[in-house]
Amino acid sequence: MKGVIFDIKRLALHDGPGIRQTVFLKGCPLSCHWCHNPESRSKRIICTKVIEVISGVSVEDIETIGREISVVDLMTSILRDRILYEESGGGVTFSGGEPLMQPGFLLQMLQQCHNQDIHTCVDTSGYASWKTLKKIAPFTDLFLYDLKHPDNDKHLFYTGVGNAKILKNLYLLDSINKDIWIRIPYIPTINDDEADLLKFLGILAKLNNKPQISLLPYHKLGSHKYAHFQMPYHTMQDIEEPVKDSMVTAKQL
Repeated sequence: MKGVIFDIKRLALHDGPGIRQTVFLKGCPLSCHWCHNPESRSKRIICTKVIEVISGVSVEDIETIGREISVVDLMTSILRDRILYEESGGGVTFSGGEPLMQPGFLLQMLQQCHNQDIHTCVDTSGYASWKTLKKIAPFTDLFLYDLKHPDNDKHLFYTGVGNAKILKNLYLLDSINKDIWIRIPYIPTINDDEADLLKFLGILAKLNNKPQISLLPYHKLGSHKYAHFQMPYHTMQDIEEPVKDSMVTAKQL
C-alpha cells in the first residue's frame, strides 16, 4: 500500500516524547484560518503555480506538493533513527494535514511500527469516524489531540466544521483509557479570552483520565505559504502573536 505525504521531519522534539520522526500526511477535512500547512489540505498530489521574486523580478514556476510513498519505503526511513528513539524514549509521530484522512495507510504504518516496538503517536483534530479511530487505537501509544475552539459555532466559522464529532471522539478515546495529550492553539481574539479558556477546562473536566495540556501560541511562520501558493489568508493578517504575559495568565487558569 502507498500513502501520500508532503514532508518527513527527522529529529523532531515537539511532536510527542523524546526524539521523533514526524511524518506529514496530506489531506485535512478542516480549513483552519490560522493553518500553517495549507498545502496539506488536499490529499492528492497537486501541481501549483508559484511566484518567486528574484532580484526584484517575479518568476513563475510549477511546484509539486506531495509524493507517494510505500509502507516499506517509509518504514526504511523510520528504522534509520531507531537508536535515537530507544535512547530518548522517542518514536514516530504521524501528523498532517489530518493523518486519519488516509486510514488504511495509517493503520498499516502503525501496525508495522508496533511490530518493531517503536512508540507511535497520532497528531489529530479528532474529526473522523469513530470506526476509524477505534481501528487504529490499539496500535497508537499516544494521541496528540487538538482542540481548536470550545464553542461549536465559532469552531465551524474558524475551521469549517463543528466540534461535536471531535468532542465525542475525545470522550470515547478517554473511555478506553488511551494516552492523550491535549493541544490548544492559543490565538488572540479568537479563543484566548477567559470565557473560552474556562469552557476548555469544562470540556476537559469530563475526562476520566487527566491529560497533559499544552497551549500552543499562535505564530505567523506559515503565513508566507499563502502568498507562495496564491491562497487566501482568511482573516488572520491583523492577528498578532500572543504576548508572554497573556500566555502566563492563561496557563494559570
